[in-house]
Amino acid sequence: MPTRCLLYYITDRTQFPGNELSRRRRVLEKIAEAARCGVDYIQLREKDLPARELERLAIDALSVIREASSRSSEIRDAARDGSHHPSLLINSRTDVALAVGADGVHLRSDDVSPSVVRQVWCRDRRLARPLVTVSCHSPADVLRAQENGADFAVFAPVFEKQDLPELRPAGLESLRRACQYRIPVFALGGITLENAGKCLEAGATGIAGIRLFQENEIVQVVKSLRGS
Repeated sequence: MPTRCLLYYITDRTQFPGNELSRRRRVLEKIAEAARCGVDYIQLREKDLPARELERLAIDALSVIREASSRSSEIRDAARDGSHHPSLLINSRTDVALAVGADGVHLRSDDVSPSVVRQVWCRDRRLARPLVTVSCHSPADVLRAQENGADFAVFAPVFEKQDLPELRPAGLESLRRACQYRIPVFALGGITLENAGKCLEAGATGIAGIRLFQENEIVQVVKSLRGS
């Protein structure tokens, strides 16, 4: 089991009630909460938004991350050591990530290769190397992500998802096989505070989630999964 469980919050504003304005406000509040509590990575996964709207939301997300991370609070001190802010990744849209100055991109399993993203990104030599992560649904996908130079793989779904019960879960044994490669693997899909430990025991470097973070107080998620 890793000495420090890494955490990856994936956003979905459509899970919040209300109109579009209130949903955006709620997802930004959750992003700020995640930054205060020591979540390591945040993926802006608002795939239904047009590029311009996604860009605006990403700019706001970066702003609240920086503001939240710069504040010293009892919550932050209790949740983690250190003062780095979480890395912001944009789902699939390298153009938006570059435009707003995000830290990197999360790619679908059938998306372009991480090497292609880095070729585009590094045309501007002033930019830091991007963080590139990949969705994987089998151990073979994880090996492919490693060979293509991804920074880490997000393996899903490990367990049955309540909103997609027809989607067959991969299970812990498949996760265990996926974790045998050199690339770090994050477990995603149907993960709760009760079953997350089984994913870490199977070899996962960290835990990723949408509902896990959006339906709980993130400080409690962090304390539970890091044992602090």
